[in-house]
Amino acid sequence: MHVEFQGAARTVTGSMHVVHAGGKKIFLDCGLFQGHRDEANRRNREFPLDPRSVDAIVLSHAHIDHSGNIPGIVKQGFTGAVYSTPATRDLCEIMLADSAHIQVRDAEYLNRKNRRKGEPPVEALYTPADAVGAMKLFRTVPYHRETEILPGISVTFSDAGHILGSASVRVSVSEKGRTVLLGFTGDIGPDDLPIVRDPEFMGDVEVLLSESTYGGKLHEPPLDREEHLRRDIARTVERGGKVIMPAFSVGRTQNIVFTLHKLKDANRLPDLPVYVDSPLAVNATDIFKKHPETFDEEISAHIRMHHDPFGFSRLHYIRNVEDSKKLNDTPDPCLIIAASGMCEAGRILHHLANNIQDSRNTVAIIGYQAEHTLGKRLVDGADEVRILGSVYKRRAEVVKYNAFSAHADHEGLLKYAGKFSRKTLGKVFLVHGDLERATALKADMEKRYGYDTSIPSRGEKFEL
Repeated sequence: MHVEFQGAARTVTGSMHVVHAGGKKIFLDCGLFQGHRDEANRRNREFPLDPRSVDAIVLSHAHIDHSGNIPGIVKQGFTGAVYSTPATRDLCEIMLADSAHIQVRDAEYLNRKNRRKGEPPVEALYTPADAVGAMKLFRTVPYHRETEILPGISVTFSDAGHILGSASVRVSVSEKGRTVLLGFTGDIGPDDLPIVRDPEFMGDVEVLLSESTYGGKLHEPPLDREEHLRRDIARTVERGGKVIMPAFSVGRTQNIVFTLHKLKDANRLPDLPVYVDSPLAVNATDIFKKHPETFDEEISAHIRMHHDPFGFSRLHYIRNVEDSKKLNDTPDPCLIIAASGMCEAGRILHHLANNIQDSRNTVAIIGYQAEHTLGKRLVDGADEVRILGSVYKRRAEVVKYNAFSAHADHEGLLKYAGKFSRKTLGKVFLVHGDLERATALKADMEKRYGYDTSIPSRGEKFEL
């Protein structure tokens, strides 16, 4: 039995780990790699082994960097089952369809350029038909129910507290007369994240694959983040500006809306319209409403009081493009939430292009920004940025919030790791983190618990 690391190794995107056991091959996640266009295109098209030889995919959650290449592997011949929680399956249905439309649109854009240059056409990474085909392979598994997915191999999902339906995975492999327990954290959420429950302990394992996104970093407390947000909105409104907020459509947008709802209820939010300008976010919010069984006590109490946690006065959900364009002509202060969270695609690019050169405005960055993304350049204080092919002076204020992250911080990851038996857990692999972040977490994992901890590179294989 061995495991190889093919994605989210010393980086935070493209989650993909391969377990070889009992003559079977299992993918833990099958995510899209996001980065420089040429590198991303190459890595997302080239799987580490023949897709037809993969027996199953076990999916931790619906975010595209974890699920987004399932249609791609289906296009190349994968016919096995994809195992996920019910809420993850429902989110993937809209997210993979949305991603497929983006792949087709990007290919059309590149082909227009290639025709002008006399270069050959490119093919979309995958199409909406491939996304539909991928959804037919999903098999849902509820939390806490051990399920055999292949002979001698079973999985158990525990709530990871990251987004709706997110799971940590405990894999049990019976081989050559003994059973090996392998754990995969997926993305671990922080305690007290709005909407979803706090992360659950998966149970003891011998080998652990742990995320490390915020290794070495600490988040501010929940009450501080609400006041931080309120203060930044109020300051922007006082100078007559708009708040432009890039946000991932699934998870982050719903958390922000619920936080704004609470501020509004407490009469702490300035009187301004709030626009959620993302069809995917609107659809995802509808799915959130269908899965109250995943909610924490705070939001459940709101529902019992017949409050809509995803709606309040002056909140507007926008689907069509024409209504989105009208926001550019709005002269009064407002808050616009739009995807994508790293400012690499979607309607947020148009809102940034129209507002970033006005010093009255604020760009509120509320999540992790990967290297080489527009969001990262804004966080780093760039005075000029390129948006949709044009260069803009950055005069708007930029503020950053790590506290709204759906990832546990350094202490949260150590707290989770500390729940495992020191006698049982023999090896920890740190994934889903830049090398600096993983290195910081590794040092404290070893110092605090004495775990044998490694930071694998892409392509590395380890016998278990």
